Amino acid sequence: MAENIKKTLVFLITCTLVMACSGPKEERSPSDEQKGETAEAAVAQDQRKTIVFFGNSITAGYQLDMDQAFPAIIQQWLDSLGYNYRVVNAGLSGETTASGRNRIEWVLRTVPDIFVLELGANDGLRGLPLEETPKNLQAIVDAVVNKNPDVKIIITGMEVPPNLGQEYTKDFRNIFPAIAEKNDAILIPFLLEGVAGDPELNLSDGIHPNPEGHILLAQTVWKYLLPLLEKREAL
Repeated sequence: MAENIKKTLVFLITCTLVMACSGPKEERSPSDEQKGETAEAAVAQDQRKTIVFFGNSITAGYQLDMDQAFPAIIQQWLDSLGYNYRVVNAGLSGETTASGRNRIEWVLRTVPDIFVLELGANDGLRGLPLEETPKNLQAIVDAVVNKNPDVKIIITGMEVPPNLGQEYTKDFRNIFPAIAEKNDAILIPFLLEGVAGDPELNLSDGIHPNPEGHILLAQTVWKYLLPLLEKREAL
């Protein structure tokens, strides 16, 4: 009995050693040609120009998958049309111009060639003093230009509900064209044009666009973005 157990143990140990020594199947090393293609693709990726969308929950795609937000839709269009750009979605829900001003240096670790500034709506919705909003927006623009003097900037205009008062509503609306003019930037008069107030294009909160709404946002941005793009051969 003991002899049989001993033989069994020897057999199992031998099998284990054989399996351990044999190891996994040898993987084929990539050829020089394959390595070259990979390196070439990596260099091409690094050479893509960068579009940074810096904004609040609208840019972030509140309650949506990231690929449903309008910056991701624009990336899809860029890729399909052979534009060699990468899109960075730097949207953050709840962002005000003040918090954006505090965050911009961190975002600018990625230096943009095109910078789309979508901030201010939360300032208005919270009824914040409007003299601070343009100061913060200008500080953000200054930081971006300091990183890349050749950057192209798009300012997205926003509006607030009339319940805050006619004067507040007018002054808020005028902030964005003033900032755009001061900085020789492209102005989108109202980012939510055709989307705001339409229940079929917004989530149940009536504020944030749904996937269909984001497609319209992408179309609006695309009209202003397209003239700034440099066409390159698709990868």
